[in-house]
Formats: sequence, C-alpha cells, structure tokens
Amino acid sequence: MSVKFEKDTIKETTEQVGNIAKGGKHDLVHDLGTAITGGKANEGTKGYLAAYMKELQTNPLRTKMLTSGTLSGLQEILASWIAKDRNKSGNYFTTRVPKMAAYGAFISAPLGHVLVSILQKLFHGRTSLKAKILQILLSNLVIAPIQNTVYLISMAIIAGAKSIHQVHATWKAGFMPVMKVSWITSPLALAFAQKFLPEHTWVPFFNIIGFFIGTYVNSVTKKKRLAALRKRYQDERGGRPDDYSGAPKY
Repeated sequence: MSVKFEKDTIKETTEQVGNIAKGGKHDLVHDLGTAITGGKANEGTKGYLAAYMKELQTNPLRTKMLTSGTLSGLQEILASWIAKDRNKSGNYFTTRVPKMAAYGAFISAPLGHVLVSILQKLFHGRTSLKAKILQILLSNLVIAPIQNTVYLISMAIIAGAKSIHQVHATWKAGFMPVMKVSWITSPLALAFAQKFLPEHTWVPFFNIIGFFIGTYVNSVTKKKRLAALRKRYQDERGGRPDDYSGAPKY
C-alpha cells in the first residue's frame, strides 16, 4: 500500500513537472514570437517588428538612417572580429566603427532613400513582367553604379586618402569588382522585394543584404591586408606583426 502510494505520488509529480516544463517552453517560444512579430496586437501587445514597421512608415528617412548606421557600425566590428583585426590597444572597436556608422546613417541611408524612391515612382502601378525587368535593369545600370561610387569614395576617405588621386585610385581598383557583386545579388534581392515586400521596406531589406555581403567582403579584405603586412614586416624588419593591425595609411 505504502509502496503503491509512493509510486503514484512520484508519477503524478513527474507528470506535473513535465507539463510545467512543456508549458514554460511553449509560453517562452510564444512570447518570443509575439514580441518579434506583434502576434498579440489585438490583445494590446505590440511587437518590436510591428513598431519598427510603423516607424518606417511614419518616419521613413529617420528610421532608415538609424538602421543603416547601426548595421554599418556592427558590420565593421564583426568583420574585424572575424579577421582578428585589432587596434593597438587590442580592441575590435577601432576608429573606423564610428566613421562607418556615420557613413551608413548620413550618406548611405539618405542616398538609398532618394534613389529607391525615384525608382519606385517611375514604376508605380506597373506590375507587368516587362516593367519588373526594366526596374531591375535600371537599378543595376544606373542606381547601383551611383551607390557603389559613393561607397568607394567614402571608404577611401575613411581609410585615410588625402588627395583626389588617391580617391580615384581606390575607385578605379574597386569599382568593377563591387559592380560584379551587385550584378549578381541585386537582381535576386530586387525580384524578391518586388514579389513579397511592401515598398517602404525595400531600403532596410537591401541594407540587411548589404550587411551580410559587406561583412564577408570586409573581413576577407582585412585578412588579406593583415597577411600582406605581416609578410612585409617579417621580410623587412622582423618582429611582432600585431603592431601593424591598424588601418592602412596613405
């Protein structure tokens, strides 16, 4: 009798604990989904994504500036961490981080806002396959070259270029490689945006795509530069290569 009672008690306790664990996990996942997507909007709970989308509609330029600035600064930190590119203090938060954030907020975002708005106005109400293809072509042949040119000029200045010749050399060396990446990724991203996204979300969506591509390109560039600096230092002087982990000087 006593043994049976103990077994029943243990069984009931185990079932209760299991139910609590399952319920807790379900509630956590549910609450997380609610917070991100605004799933309980009808119950008075507003999700972060819903709030962001509302800001994107009511204050489009400001929201795009904050988004682009944050992603640009984060991209620089992440690329430095991947490439193990530290400053002289051993930190990944280099002087390039606030500069990249400023570029994203005050140059990239306003430029993208204006150019994409023009593109959308030109094709407003035109939903045919021909119109979509023309929109993709115009984006790749006109808008992408403008944005990439501004990007390369800005990167040259951030890297320390002090003359027109140095800026032009940076643009000349990087323009076609950057354009090739744009011609591969931009048509796919724009086709996806045309099909699935409202127009006011296009610029942040393109910023996110650019964040991943930019982080990869930036990290690879940093690794190559660090390898070249180490080799040059070892060949010419020998010593500790970490002293040369900062940005290149013109």
